[in-house]
Amino acid sequence: MAEEIQKKLQKELEVLSGVQKEYHKAVAQKQQLDSQLNENKAVKEELMLLKKDAEVFKLIGPVLVKQDLEDARQNVAKRMEYISKEIKRTDNHIAGLENKQESLQENLNKLRNDLGKLKIKA
Repeated sequence: MAEEIQKKLQKELEVLSGVQKEYHKAVAQKQQLDSQLNENKAVKEELMLLKKDAEVFKLIGPVLVKQDLEDARQNVAKRMEYISKEIKRTDNHIAGLENKQESLQENLNKLRNDLGKLKIKA
């Protein structure tokens, strides 16, 4: 009986470890997305300061290519919209992982208590 609980406990610990790794990866991804969003906000503000006849260039590989100001503004707006959706998706994923971690912790505590009770009886 104690060996069975020990095996379950070990399995739960492995699952928890995997969930924690995934959680840390998701948090790092969210930080990167936040950074990208802030960069794009700064670009949008700079583009809004420009006059209609201003020249805008886009870096494509090692080459600067002339781009229409309105196109540049639309591209930045679309990029910000996409990044915002990704942030929401990542937030939902993080919340799900947090819930999963909590339930795994509860299961671990229960298994530890059961194991402790068995050891006391023995």
